Amino acid sequence: MNSNLLNTASYINGKWLNGQGPAFQVNNPALGEEICTINGANENDTVSAVDAATAALPAWRAKTAKQRSAILRRWYELIMENEDELARIITAEQGKPLAEAKGEIAYGANYIEWFAEEAKRIYGDTIPGASSSSRIVVIKQGIGVVSAITPWNFPNAMITRKAAPALAAGCTFIVKAACETPLSALALAELGERAGIPAGVFNVVVGQEAEKIGAVLTTDPRIAKFSFTGSTEVGKKLLAQCATTVKKTSMELGGNAPFIVFDDANVDEAVKGAVISKFRNAGQTCVCTNRIFVQQGIYNAFVEKLSNAVSQLKLGNGMDNGVDVGPMINKDAIKSVQSLVDDAISDGAQVNMGGGLSKLGELYFEPTVLVNVTPSMNVATEEIFGPVAPIIKFNTEEEAVALANNTDAGLACYIYTRDIGRVWRVSEALEYGMVGINEGIISNEMAPFGGVKQSGIGREGSKYGLDDYLEIKYLCMGGLDG
Repeated sequence: MNSNLLNTASYINGKWLNGQGPAFQVNNPALGEEICTINGANENDTVSAVDAATAALPAWRAKTAKQRSAILRRWYELIMENEDELARIITAEQGKPLAEAKGEIAYGANYIEWFAEEAKRIYGDTIPGASSSSRIVVIKQGIGVVSAITPWNFPNAMITRKAAPALAAGCTFIVKAACETPLSALALAELGERAGIPAGVFNVVVGQEAEKIGAVLTTDPRIAKFSFTGSTEVGKKLLAQCATTVKKTSMELGGNAPFIVFDDANVDEAVKGAVISKFRNAGQTCVCTNRIFVQQGIYNAFVEKLSNAVSQLKLGNGMDNGVDVGPMINKDAIKSVQSLVDDAISDGAQVNMGGGLSKLGELYFEPTVLVNVTPSMNVATEEIFGPVAPIIKFNTEEEAVALANNTDAGLACYIYTRDIGRVWRVSEALEYGMVGINEGIISNEMAPFGGVKQSGIGREGSKYGLDDYLEIKYLCMGGLDG
């Protein structure tokens, strides 16, 4: 593809470096064609990135908050000026429809804008001392060198959500981008350089030797903080590695989001919310609706209206006009989703819409609606990560809450009801970090994004997201009575 933002090597210490690891291809999932070949980084290259981030830290930390803010603001402006080109890169390497890709660019850039402003609002405290001769002062300082590993499903925004608060706090940053979608990360580095981010402050490592690269990013004692977005299984391994040097961590892990529709809900609005929450990015999002619970009184009406809405979704190449759902990322993803659908059918579920591969190609899975699903089926207990909507009937409010909470995951959940008392009761009872109330899209830069239970640690976005990149320091000032 033609782009002035296209780079094919890691960005380390302000330079584009051909890695010492194996080269790999970046493919277009919609067309099954190679986009380019990347000169992959290895363990030694990753150590070089840590060297660069460590060396750059003192000067970056010494800049005033206003100086860092101005650079971040310029990075945001350049991203928005190149929104169309960045979106085309995402669609080419990841597959989501172009309109969705543009939405991701704006969404990701908003985090940079937000934290550019929050950089100037890192406040401390003064506390009455224990004696007349002492005072207590509390300050907040950037934690130091930060490393991160990000996924392929949001190749732009998953980086900016971590890099923006890190840089705002005065930290330097290293990210290992997903091999499926490295071009978006490298484009961010290109624009960051144009914005004036100094060499070594923002580094991007791309390479297939994931375990070796990850080992450096989680065990090097010079790295103070590690952030990861991905599966719970991998997150647990990375947490264990971070424990060897007692790093501060932020972990945004797997989900199993329930979408609960009560009898008193506006069914049409609930259907709209379910469609956007379930089928955005072909169902490949961590906060994607995974289980739809519908109260008995409106079950049939909801199923009919949802199936009708899903039947109107256009599946195809994300570059084409009017496409709502693009291809899945690879054959393994297709195999996983098909297995869950087949397993549900064998256990008694029925396909109301879709159910398998489209004639468009081997990575196109039909938007699917399953009915007669039971809570014990694998499609209801495992994260689907694909365009499949299993619908489960329930009777009472208490039953819905119990079913929703019956999982180790606790990232996002959704409820539709017009009863204000129920809104409070259910929202407080649900064991999730985020609750969408009559809303299918809940993430934005102003709100704290994160989960409970085995869905993660820490928050991204909002004023709380900046705290994850700061350390609190207590200054005891004595001898003040003359």
